[in-house]
Amino acid sequence: MLVTSEQGKPLAEARQEIAYGAGFLDWFAAEGERAYGDTIPSHKLGSLLHVRMQPVGVAAAITPWNFPVAMITRKAGAALAAGCPTIVKPAPETPLSALALARLAEQAGLPRGVFQVLVGNPIELSKPLLSDARIRALSFTGSTEVGRLLLEGAAESVKKVSLELGGHAPFLVFDDVDLEKAVKGAMAAKFATSGQDCLAANRIYVQRNIYSAFVEAFATAIAQLKVGHGLEPTTDIGPMTKLSVAEKCRSQIDDAGKKGARVVSRQQGASLNLNFVPPTLLCDVTENMLIASEETFGPVAAVLPFDSEEEVIARANASEMGLAGYVYTNNLRRAMRLSERMECGMLGINTASFTGPPIPFGGWKQSGVGREGSRHGLAEFMELKYVCFGDLAG
Repeated sequence: MLVTSEQGKPLAEARQEIAYGAGFLDWFAAEGERAYGDTIPSHKLGSLLHVRMQPVGVAAAITPWNFPVAMITRKAGAALAAGCPTIVKPAPETPLSALALARLAEQAGLPRGVFQVLVGNPIELSKPLLSDARIRALSFTGSTEVGRLLLEGAAESVKKVSLELGGHAPFLVFDDVDLEKAVKGAMAAKFATSGQDCLAANRIYVQRNIYSAFVEAFATAIAQLKVGHGLEPTTDIGPMTKLSVAEKCRSQIDDAGKKGARVVSRQQGASLNLNFVPPTLLCDVTENMLIASEETFGPVAAVLPFDSEEEVIARANASEMGLAGYVYTNNLRRAMRLSERMECGMLGINTASFTGPPIPFGGWKQSGVGREGSRHGLAEFMELKYVCFGDLAG
């Protein structure tokens, strides 16, 4: 109820987020017992060499508003399991979910001060987190623009930094797939969290032989989505959490329409306030339109035709972002080729669902540095220490 009330997502998705967030705590609680080191066969006579893993120290986590619980537990779960006290600065749009987690941590018996939450002005709070040398690690999820500033600020004290930044995910549909499955996958990849997801499919490339049929089926599916208040049980698309996100969606729709795209929308939800954006399909999108080069972060789907595999790989990889990608094909050889050639940190082949505690979440290029989740996420909050025991022969 709290997540839906302050973030706006439908209640069913809020319940899924709570379960998703709890999963990270469960998983890292077990993974913390497996922070194994190494024994190195010695190149020095009479010496014993080994590597141990130790906590990096106090960690700061700056988290976004689109997953106000799960983005905290994914970071704090790893940091606490590594042995690092954690200070969380949540997004100013969603402070209550973070404070609820702090209360739950207190009730669970976590020692006082081990998990702290700071709410308030993000600029004022971020400055001391960056400048204080006692804070040894920084984890951030948010825009690439803010990530660059935080990386620059953390450089002064050379903190260990992990960044999960912007996305611009390509979704490739080849003409050998089952159309119904491809449309179902596109719906899930585009409209989860009302499109306010860094993994959202932002550029949907469809091979020309099936382009018209895909667009027709996709438009029919989009028309079934219901816009409304998140606490209404039939709602599929809630409000945009920030008015600026809704305005960006509208500007991209206007830009695409002026440049020749076909705009398909029922204008459902037009009677609601300005934070609501009706699910919209943009057909015949070209690379010179804003939506082809900018992350949308809302319920606006852009579909672009393509002819060949080589062409679509080049177009998909042209972005400076490289967080996630999707490929729908029944050709195993093609799937293997694209799994190698797609420039992104995560790739779903014939699926729109691939996240979870055991997987290394993160991106290439300007979509981030480091990983969250998995054993790699635990390592973000640990330091390697090499120890050489000499003169053991005597």
